[in-house]
Amino acid sequence: MTIVYGILGLGFLVFFHELGHFLAARLFGVKVEAFSIGMGPVLLHRGYKGTDYRISLIPLGGYCAMKGENDWRTALEENKNVIEGDKDSFYGIHPLKRLLIAFAGPFFNFVFAFIAFFVIALIGYRYYDAGTTVKMADDVYEGLSSPAHEAGMLSGDTITALNGNKVEYFSEISEFISLNADKDVTVTFLRDGKTMEVTVHTVLDKNTGAGKMGIVSPEFDKERHYGPYPFFSAAGQGVYKAVDMLCVTVKGIGVLFSGVKITSAVAGPARITTMLGGAVKAGFKEGLGIGVVSTMEFLALISISLFITNLLPIPILDGGLILFALIECVSRRKMHPKVLYYIQFVGIAFIALLLVIAITSDIHYFINKEGKL
Repeated sequence: MTIVYGILGLGFLVFFHELGHFLAARLFGVKVEAFSIGMGPVLLHRGYKGTDYRISLIPLGGYCAMKGENDWRTALEENKNVIEGDKDSFYGIHPLKRLLIAFAGPFFNFVFAFIAFFVIALIGYRYYDAGTTVKMADDVYEGLSSPAHEAGMLSGDTITALNGNKVEYFSEISEFISLNADKDVTVTFLRDGKTMEVTVHTVLDKNTGAGKMGIVSPEFDKERHYGPYPFFSAAGQGVYKAVDMLCVTVKGIGVLFSGVKITSAVAGPARITTMLGGAVKAGFKEGLGIGVVSTMEFLALISISLFITNLLPIPILDGGLILFALIECVSRRKMHPKVLYYIQFVGIAFIALLLVIAITSDIHYFINKEGKL
């Protein structure tokens, strides 16, 4: 059931993405020839106002088939210099409208993240955290190094601030250090009632991409509560959390170019599906509220990742379509179909490379998980 939950969750996010394209296309007068929930063989379908609405066999998202999406291929085959299209087709409208249709899919992924965090804030939840009195990792685990210990900290020190930012819980320390790998961090702490300060150079964990300073948390025995918030405050939390996760994810992507072991740090579709399904299953075992919160939080994370990924200026992704439309807007001339063809070819090769990396990462992950073979 874990895999099933994961597939359904990912499928919903892809469907929501395609719904964004669908609504934008209808808004700007592009005919949507088919809109499907699911992929593969069509189980049920019904035509309505020129669109064939479908329910397909494989629950992996869906698709929005717009009129004229492949007109560039027709232009290429007929050796034309420009891509021509009807007024109600994808390449027949103004490039700015085409840009907005392409952007609508990723934007809906961001909207979903907002909705998810909004719902979480309305429901609220309880969790356990730890204080900021820490132990040095090399005092607890043999063979580990501790930059904090090397900088002068000792087990029993109580951290009060990082780079001048006050901290009250261990989760705040963990989040800050994770996002500041291979950097000098000013750590303010208490020892025997005296305030002290040292500079710790964090290290980069090449398997996860996270920063570490060699400290161990105390017991997670401090009960904390998030929400529930009233309606408008929850909406504000939804915006704040979605933007915050967006910033954290962008920063995390940047870490991939700093020497991280890609096959460990990057999750492919199999691992994401398993992790999502596991989060859903475990959450609902704890109760309905926790199940909804854990599911929404994980889906929001994936949705933000889809938002960023689809906006990359890579051909065949929405970001590539946005880039082409921008070029046409600036140059005020349509792109030659041969240029589009060659760029698309490069894009397909790039996506194939990413897919190989992701699948390799998944294989390594599951082999190590099952028995360190």
